[in-house]
Amino acid sequence: MFEAQIHVTLKKSVLDPQGDTVKGALATLGFQGVTDCRIGKFMVLRLAEQDPARAKTQVDEMCRKLLANPVIEDYVFRITEVVE
Repeated sequence: MFEAQIHVTLKKSVLDPQGDTVKGALATLGFQGVTDCRIGKFMVLRLAEQDPARAKTQVDEMCRKLLANPVIEDYVFRITEVVE
């Protein structure tokens, strides 16, 4: 069994008004060192797969087809084996 941790964020070329709002709010609270803020999604999936290469291929396909919008979002993921 494997666990996939997936991070989806807007591409650098896409404006992120929510990130700008958080950055401004942090500055208002006194956190002046924040130079950028991008808001995204984080997902954890458990896969009943025994082969790590197949797990990686499946997660990549899931991201391309459903979990991320490849037109405006980038994604990265990490696969780890779950020992129960």
